[in-house]
Amino acid sequence: MKTDRLIREAVLPHYFDEKAISPLVITPLGNGHINGTWLVDDGGSALVLQCINTIVFPQPWQLIANSTVIAQHLADKHDQGSYPLTYTRPLPTRDNHLAVDLGEQGFWRAISYIPDSCSIEQLTNVTQAEQLAQAFGQFVGALADIDAHQLAEVIPGFRSLAGRLQALQQAATADRLQRLRSCHNWYELALSQQSLLKELADIEPLLPLRVCHNDTKINNLLFSQGLQLPVAVVDLDTCMPGYLMYDFGDMVRSCCAAVAEDNTALASVQVLPDYFAALTRGWQRALGQIMTAAERESLWLGVRVVTLMLAVRFLTDYLDGDNYFRVEHPQHNLQRAANQFTLYQRLLAQESELIASLSNL
Repeated sequence: MKTDRLIREAVLPHYFDEKAISPLVITPLGNGHINGTWLVDDGGSALVLQCINTIVFPQPWQLIANSTVIAQHLADKHDQGSYPLTYTRPLPTRDNHLAVDLGEQGFWRAISYIPDSCSIEQLTNVTQAEQLAQAFGQFVGALADIDAHQLAEVIPGFRSLAGRLQALQQAATADRLQRLRSCHNWYELALSQQSLLKELADIEPLLPLRVCHNDTKINNLLFSQGLQLPVAVVDLDTCMPGYLMYDFGDMVRSCCAAVAEDNTALASVQVLPDYFAALTRGWQRALGQIMTAAERESLWLGVRVVTLMLAVRFLTDYLDGDNYFRVEHPQHNLQRAANQFTLYQRLLAQESELIASLSNL
């Protein structure tokens, strides 16, 4: 069954009266690597419909529970005037359920749509970078008083560099598709970075466990249509217990690269130090009174680990047959991996300049 027909015949009856379904306009929304997302619009109002990838999220009801806790907490903070952004909220079915499990036809949920907003794929100025960091900082800051143990770890080991390197080695040993020979240089680079594991072992016991977003890339912040102001942090699927250094690191990885993460012109892969400084200022403005000394010390490590980790994940998926990230062609994950490994190398080359920005925190 084609997706549009499946949505109309099997999913939307859980949310709309039968007569209301026919005129609805269904269009793909966003370009996420994991879940399928659609905008459902009746011309006057709209909702966002998602099909959760249950390979990535094998217990999707945990995801629903986490996002419900977070949405309610942000709503309370917003009503109290202590959270300035808007927020998405889960939408119940006609039977008052927060998701629809259709078995082989997918696990579906609806969330509110935020009108008059848009996402962007690449920052165009340092003001946007500073605004973005402040918005993500406000998001995790608003959640700082939640006991992180209340939330489920929806993807166990998501931020485990040791686990990611182990998975890479397993995929390389199996080499099911005989792809290792085309990326052996990147594989060797990944394995050469074992010293990061010692740094992590030293700092993580000193860090408070917090509710983190865990996917703080550019297009997970909605801006106003004129790109003047941040409106809302979205895509809360990976919100779960974690450490601030990883949210900061993923933000830097996403925002400070001169080109997109699948750009194949590796000579163009550069780190933009003025954007890094702007992100640092925005993060400090939002979280300066919340971060501990150990968290401040951990931020540069978070930048390095997250960038290397994503490169490792792309390379692992390439070796394993592209089962995790959506790809447009057989070399897509390899191109992404090469790009992120190169970005990691650029970060190391510019370490002294970038750390100087962090010294102001």
